[in-house]
Amino acid sequence: MRATKFVKMKPCCRILLPCRNTPFLGVPIPKSSNFASHTNCLFDSHFSAPNDRTSSPRVFVFKTILGQSQKPNSAPNSNWSQSRIFSTTCGCNFSKRAHYLVGSVASNVKSFSTSIETRVNDKNFERIYVQGGLNVKPLVEKIDLDEDAVKKEDDRIEVKDVENDVKNENLKEAESADAAKEESEIEKDAWKLLRDSVVTYCGSPVGTLAANDPNDKQPLNYDQVFIRDFVPSAFAFLLKGEGEIVRNFLLHTLQLQSWEKTVDCYSPGQGLMPASFKVRSVALDDNKFEEVLDPDFGESAIGRVAPVDSGLWWIILLRAYVKLTGDSGLTERGDVQTGIKLIINLCLSDGFDMFPSLLVTDGSCMIDRRMGIHGHPLEIQSLFYSALRCAREMLALDDGSKNLVRAINNRLSALSFHIREYYWVDLKKINEIYRYKTEEYSTEATNKFNIYPEQIPHWLMHWIPEEGGYLIGNLQPAHMDFRFFTLGNLWSIVSSLGTPKQNEAILNLIEAKWDDLIAQMPLKICFPALESEDWRIITGCDPKNTPWSYHNGGSWPTLLWQFTLACMKMGRTDLAKKAIDIAERRLPLDRWPEYYDTRNGKFIGKQARLYQTWSVAGYLTSKLLLENPNMASLLFWEEDYDLLEICVCALSNSSRKKCSRRLAKSQILV
Repeated sequence: MRATKFVKMKPCCRILLPCRNTPFLGVPIPKSSNFASHTNCLFDSHFSAPNDRTSSPRVFVFKTILGQSQKPNSAPNSNWSQSRIFSTTCGCNFSKRAHYLVGSVASNVKSFSTSIETRVNDKNFERIYVQGGLNVKPLVEKIDLDEDAVKKEDDRIEVKDVENDVKNENLKEAESADAAKEESEIEKDAWKLLRDSVVTYCGSPVGTLAANDPNDKQPLNYDQVFIRDFVPSAFAFLLKGEGEIVRNFLLHTLQLQSWEKTVDCYSPGQGLMPASFKVRSVALDDNKFEEVLDPDFGESAIGRVAPVDSGLWWIILLRAYVKLTGDSGLTERGDVQTGIKLIINLCLSDGFDMFPSLLVTDGSCMIDRRMGIHGHPLEIQSLFYSALRCAREMLALDDGSKNLVRAINNRLSALSFHIREYYWVDLKKINEIYRYKTEEYSTEATNKFNIYPEQIPHWLMHWIPEEGGYLIGNLQPAHMDFRFFTLGNLWSIVSSLGTPKQNEAILNLIEAKWDDLIAQMPLKICFPALESEDWRIITGCDPKNTPWSYHNGGSWPTLLWQFTLACMKMGRTDLAKKAIDIAERRLPLDRWPEYYDTRNGKFIGKQARLYQTWSVAGYLTSKLLLENPNMASLLFWEEDYDLLEICVCALSNSSRKKCSRRLAKSQILV
């Protein structure tokens, strides 16, 4: 394991802060208040304000701890927000040098509280109660400040005890089931690799490294904890009955949310989750060290792209954690509720786009390099749909969330209709596109996106089977990306973004085109690869994305767990077992590579990292899903027929023609 250890030293813990308008524990702080000048001053300034932008930021050190709640308008001034590091102590002394913001108190302090009122997109959310100061694991609960507060707190503790009992019962059941099964040597070795990749922060596990090859001399950012990469690891731990690391991960990444890391002085939207974070060890005076959480929001990434999928995966993982552990109290916390709202509000922000699908740039998801997927890629739409359904389940129904839940329902309805109607292709639909008329102007046009029949690629006419179909990779005006993108199609099945008939057809296509999509290593990230002039123009001659390598038609073992979950949902476990058997024969011998090259996945990727954690975790999660079908059933969504009755157009007073739901209903009922 690569986490740094120090003998005879208990490390301190801190988190790198952004520049301005920094939220407190994931909650934005109002700008108009005067946090530093409170009567019992929380911070003590030790030097003057910097004279220019290049000067060192201010330092504030805890001096007095308040026993009662602060006023709701308490917030730091603009100079305080220039600090870059948020720190909590673990018993060590601090450096006297002026470049750290100390954000905690010594361990002998018993209590500290402050209340914050947050506003997101001009919408008032509920007040939250922060207990325990600026500790790394914030306890944020909603409260009513009245004479019965103590009694209500006791009741809350009793409810927590009941929830913990449920959680412990689920964990015991998982442990019993695990004990009853004999693990193979491959599984034992895989579990050892997964546990060796665990990263700790202040003595607690918080995630897994992207890759853990001891011979890798240039890890780049593979020595960090990625949100998307950790998801299969989290599922493996949850299915094994080990929920602590997942809970810690969810809370720590929540603390990193919305921090304004910038590129060329420009900040991304509020609510953004980082792509990854790293635990760094920083030397202090007197041979002391402290641990620092350093997030990357894309300002250091290749291509400098913000991770659109991180927040979506975070919400999906939060729901999975609650479903598999019974720890529903986590979603009831004020900071978690606020975190969900921030992510969803960011995704639902109004813009210039006319479509219900989410508009994103190239490289903002699993395919994080230029591959011509800018616009409305299927992968993001599938994750977006899932995150909306998760948020609707977990949001507390109160006055502060009613409008948001209504917006979620409207978007779910519009998005499902849009994807099912316009992204779906099978032999019948391709024949229809082949005979499209163009330049149609009216609300009743058949060819709504002005697609020219000449866009249909020659390979598709010979490749599409008689039985089966799939959701195309992208749709924009005068553009249909007919490539088959595996993650988007699999997650459309898992989330029921596709109709039951479409979901079945996707697996039929995978079975019919097994040699193309599975071959000698499951599964192709996309098919077919971009070659010749298409590769040069679309990828910019990317040497890592050469044809049938990496994102350009490479084979990624981590997709195995999502394939398994999709197959289990549709009752096709035979396909999942067949794919797992193929992977099981090669992955241990090949040292668990990141991806495979060539059209049939015969060779280890030319630049693939070895001992890639999500390759290991994808295999383990697939095995555990098959062994625990009841638990697997908690991780996917069934068709929501109520969405078909909710139509955004029906809620509008516009005189324009209202859209018909007959097609969507007929597809489901057939």
